[in-house]
Amino acid sequence: MTAFIAPSILSADFARLAEETAAVSNADWLHVDVMDNHFVPNLTLGLPVVKSLRKASSLPFDCHLMIEDPKRWAPSYAEAGAHNVTFHAEATQDPVSVARDIRAAGALAGLAIKPGTPLEPYLPILAEFDTLLVMTVEPGFGGQSFRAEVLPKVRRARQAIQSGHLKLYLEVDGGINEDTIEEAARAGADVFVAGSAVYDGADPAAAVERLREQANSCMAQ
Repeated sequence: MTAFIAPSILSADFARLAEETAAVSNADWLHVDVMDNHFVPNLTLGLPVVKSLRKASSLPFDCHLMIEDPKRWAPSYAEAGAHNVTFHAEATQDPVSVARDIRAAGALAGLAIKPGTPLEPYLPILAEFDTLLVMTVEPGFGGQSFRAEVLPKVRRARQAIQSGHLKLYLEVDGGINEDTIEEAARAGADVFVAGSAVYDGADPAAAVERLREQANSCMAQ
């Protein structure tokens, strides 16, 4: 496995999104948090901003939809040029149908689960997905502290991926920084969303490189 670093523009300067995106041109994915103030108690950017930003960046967009009714909205993000579109298991009764719609629209399909959501009910359908996002904070706000108690779920997911011979990215999001990324990598994650750890410093590109090196060194062990 090779570590992917996905800077979250939730921590970027929204007045300078094109520049902030360019500042992490060495990233693997660009993580775009979409919140609707219903599924989570926060409101961020949406489809029009994604369409505009798509014109300004060649990075693969990793759109994380923290929204109600993903079946209605998720395919539009794929059609807008997102590389990966992830929605929450808790937001739909038919995640497989949503995943198939996303794939049909041209993107990878991702399933996200909150820290308190058990993994086991979703193990039988993982083959329908390209990405599994295990939240390491409660979704809705950036800058939260990493919840290490979620790591057993990451380990269980990695075991399921390997035993099922699944081609599936295992992503973690929430509190990922230089102090926590190694724990997450050892647990089996291979995609790491980092917001403030990238954008709060003077050199976002250098932060991406440091995080990638740290994760790769642990994944090789």
